[in-house]
Amino acid sequence: MSWRDYWDLITIITLSLLLDLLIAFYPDSLLRKALGLAFVLFFPGYVFITALFPEKKELDNLERLALSFGLSIAIVPLIGLGLNYTPWGIRLIPILVSLTVFNLIFGIAAIYRRANAVDPWIPRISSEKLKEELEWGKSSKLDKALTVILIIAIISSIATLGYVITHPKPGEKFTEFYILGPEGKAADYPTELFVGEKARVILGIANHEYRDVTYHVEVWLVNLTYDFETNETIIYNMYIVDYFNVTLPHKPVDIEGNWTPQWETNYTFTINRAGKWQLWFLLFKDERSPVPGPLKGDYAQTNATQRILDAIEGEIQSLKLNIEVREI
Repeated sequence: MSWRDYWDLITIITLSLLLDLLIAFYPDSLLRKALGLAFVLFFPGYVFITALFPEKKELDNLERLALSFGLSIAIVPLIGLGLNYTPWGIRLIPILVSLTVFNLIFGIAAIYRRANAVDPWIPRISSEKLKEELEWGKSSKLDKALTVILIIAIISSIATLGYVITHPKPGEKFTEFYILGPEGKAADYPTELFVGEKARVILGIANHEYRDVTYHVEVWLVNLTYDFETNETIIYNMYIVDYFNVTLPHKPVDIEGNWTPQWETNYTFTINRAGKWQLWFLLFKDERSPVPGPLKGDYAQTNATQRILDAIEGEIQSLKLNIEVREI
């Protein structure tokens, strides 16, 4: 047997390695997307079924083709499930390496099994072989028409699947709005202060809205209680502390690498009134309605309280800190 008798397996091994290079050096190329489709949906099942059944009599061509797609759809999730229990997790590089190793191992095994087979199955592509496989000469006109329709449907389905994968819809639109302690961790927040004492937190925003967004942030100092009998929030005092805005471009969600912030600021504040307070950070996109009521002073008796009530109900994206302020 010559190397031409292993052309299919050699091609799959070569294309698997080529895909690795494309992802490393040309990650946005169209060829990467086309190869990636075959790499996931066809290659694993093909080398696996060829290694298991090297003899020609064991399976016919259509069965091998169908099993190659079906087994690929089964093998890839199983490899992903295994990676989920490893330190590497389900990420691009671990999945790429795992599938490449799988294709190499079973591709080489298939070459060895075919070389030692009595009557090996070797794919030969020709119109005569295709007609023989489909029993074209013995088929009626109706069967021929149905076969053509079936082939067109399969090709159309594969083409549609390829288009959907290579032209995905934009993902979910959302905004990250978070608050960290002074050390940059989700801990050690200032919860107990003296009157006039400076405190610091880190505010962060990340724009995943697929467009430029101007964010408006209002900071409110609120004294409120919740009446469980009437299911009503009662706001006793409400003071506006600060306001600022920032415009951010869209930042793609990076699921393959480490998380990195887009915009953060060290926010320093003081509270000059003793008591138990809530410091609210309200986030508005693009525009915000004017603050009703007095420009300074207590807003508890104005319509501005609706902002806090909407934040409690989740209608306004918000963050809050519970802070007890004591006299010095």
